Amino acid sequence: MNNAEIQFLEGPHSRLSELKFTFKTMADLIHGFRALHFIGPCITVFGSARYKEDHPYYQLTRKAAAEFAKLGFTILTGGGPGLMEAANRGARDVGGRSVGCNIQLPVEQKPNPYLDKWVYMKHFFLRKVLLVKYSFAFIVMPGGYGTLDEYFEALTLIQTHKINNFPVIIFGTEYHKELLEHIQVMKKNATIGEFDADLYLVTDDIEEAVNLIKEKSIKQYGLKAKAKPKPIKWLFERA
Repeated sequence: MNNAEIQFLEGPHSRLSELKFTFKTMADLIHGFRALHFIGPCITVFGSARYKEDHPYYQLTRKAAAEFAKLGFTILTGGGPGLMEAANRGARDVGGRSVGCNIQLPVEQKPNPYLDKWVYMKHFFLRKVLLVKYSFAFIVMPGGYGTLDEYFEALTLIQTHKINNFPVIIFGTEYHKELLEHIQVMKKNATIGEFDADLYLVTDDIEEAVNLIKEKSIKQYGLKAKAKPKPIKWLFERA
């Protein structure tokens, strides 16, 4: 087969369609910023949408999120069911703030019933921007492709100094056993740095996680209670 016989089904889009996509993306991002402007410092919880209420991981997530909310953080999740619901529910249990950043899918993923506020995003990459933007710690619960994508996104941003060195805490030592072993393989083969495996904590102990957040989030970044910001009326903002 020569080059003349190679045909692509679809090449680059037109300049006009790319420009339209750019403006739609910008509008979607501004919509997310406006919706979440007043949510305050967050802890983002990543985890599977598939675990049910009676599963030990659901119960662990709910309990852990409650303790994080007691510290004064807003609990931020992808807004869906499973462990995302468990985290938002834990915040609700103790009167904490509970926010979701949901994704528009062909099969609609409805916001879970434990959210004080939520926003829909059209694209996963914009959703990840919001899940990272407001957070002072990242909690990784057992999950699938999406959870691991979000976990490695946070690690990469910290490793490359695109965001500050916020705590990344992995719960589920048995579940993540092979993943953690593979990270050691990467370290052995020098595809990550010598100290890159120190960018996260692996634990099943909620108290240990709370203590790390107190030290590396609250104390390190000088977080303290302050008056709630007031919406600007001419920008049509709502608290």
